[in-house]
Amino acid sequence: MSFASRMRPPNREARAKLWLRIRRNWQLYVLLILPLAWLIVFRYAPMYGAQIAFRQYSPAFGIEGSPWVGLANFTRFFNSPKFEPVIVNTLVLSFYSLIAGFPIPIILALSLNQVKARLFRNSVQMITYAPHFISTVVIVGMLFQFLHPRVGFTASLANAMSARPPNWMGDPGAFRHIFVWSGIWQGMGFSAIIYLAVLSTIDPALHEAAVVDGASRLQRIRYIDIPGLLPTAMVLLVLSTGQVLEVSFEKVYLMQTPLNLGVSEVINTYVYKVGLLSPILDFSYSTAIGLLQGLVGLALIVAVNYLARRMTQSGVW
Repeated sequence: MSFASRMRPPNREARAKLWLRIRRNWQLYVLLILPLAWLIVFRYAPMYGAQIAFRQYSPAFGIEGSPWVGLANFTRFFNSPKFEPVIVNTLVLSFYSLIAGFPIPIILALSLNQVKARLFRNSVQMITYAPHFISTVVIVGMLFQFLHPRVGFTASLANAMSARPPNWMGDPGAFRHIFVWSGIWQGMGFSAIIYLAVLSTIDPALHEAAVVDGASRLQRIRYIDIPGLLPTAMVLLVLSTGQVLEVSFEKVYLMQTPLNLGVSEVINTYVYKVGLLSPILDFSYSTAIGLLQGLVGLALIVAVNYLARRMTQSGVW
C-alpha cells in the first residue's frame, strides 16, 4: 500500500460502519467520557507547565512572562552537592524493592495455586492482601510503634533477653531494609491476585497430561505454570522498571528522621522540600528535577521493553 493511499481519508462506507458501531455501543463510549476527561485534565493539560523547567519562573510574571534560561536548572541540579546522594538513595531503594519484591508475589501465587484446601487457600489470600488496604500513614505509624526503642515490640524482646533495645528507625543502616520489606509485606498479597488470575487461565489438560506422564508438582510448576506467567510478569516488570526513580514519597517522607536523612533523602522528597518548603519556593528548579525524573523513567521503559521483547517475545508493546 502506497503512502498516498494510507494518508487518504476513510471512505463513506467505513465512516458509516464506524458511526453504526458507536450507535450500537453508545453506553460503552459514554463510560469513556469520565476517564478521558480525567486523563486530559490531570495528565495532558499540566504538560503545558513543564516549560517552567526551562524558565526562571516567577508567579508575578506567569509562565509566558518568566525569562527563558534553557538548561540552567538542569545544570544546577547536576552540579548540586545533593545530586549524587539523592540519586544513589533513590536507585538503591528502587532496585532493592524491585529485586526483592518482584519474585515474591509470583512465588506466593504459585504456592497458593497448588493448595487444594479451598478454605485454607482463601484464608491465606485474605490475610496476605488485607495489608494493601491499610493507608501509608497507618503503616508508618505501626512501624514506629513496633520498633520504638523504649515501648515497642522489639524493645520488649530486647529487655526480655537483657539486651540493649535497638533504635531501628534512627539507624541509617536499617532504614532501607525496613522500607523495602514492609512494602513487600503490604503489597505482595494484592500483587499475587494478578498472577493467580493468569494461572486460572492455564488449560487444566496440560497438568492432567503432565501427571499421566509422571511429572512431579515442581516439574509442572516449572514447565507449565511459570511459562504461562512469563508474559504477564514481563509486562509488569517493564512497568515497574519505568518507576525506578519514583520511590513512594509519602512513605519515605513519613519515615525520615534527622538520623537517617543521609540514606532516606530521595528525588521526590528533595523536590518537595526545594519546591514547597524552602523560603524561596524554587518552582523552576524542582520542575526541572521532576521532568528529568520522568524522562529517565520513559527511557528505562523503552530499554527494558526492548530487552524483554528480545529475550522472551513479551513486552508492553
